[in-house]
Amino acid sequence: EDMPSPRRLISTGSPFEQTMGYSRAVVQGDWCFISGVTGYDYQTMSMPEAVNAQAQNCFDTIASVLDEAGFEMTDIARVQYTVVDRALVSEVQPVLEARLAQIRPAATMVIADLIEAAMLIEVEVTAFRG
Repeated sequence: EDMPSPRRLISTGSPFEQTMGYSRAVVQGDWCFISGVTGYDYQTMSMPEAVNAQAQNCFDTIASVLDEAGFEMTDIARVQYTVVDRALVSEVQPVLEARLAQIRPAATMVIADLIEAAMLIEVEVTAFRG
């Protein structure tokens, strides 16, 4: 009989992961669940002001986490965006098109506040490599 696949936790070293009690990603079998990623550059822990730059950082982090987990960007099956203001969506759209137009995951976009005032976008993805 098949043994259950081990659960693997992935961290980016963000202090929030400890203080808020979460992992950057959880890998379970052929699934990778990535927590909401904001626009920080995790090398410098700096946050750009422009929403499109934040979105690029989100996808750079997601790509890096997927790679560490043994997944590809093309494995993304679902994405949820949270954007703080609907007026910013047009600035984010070219980044989404560049990163996901060939992948075309199921997607939801929510307009809502985020934890820190500097955060303008948060991106959460689920990937499947079956």
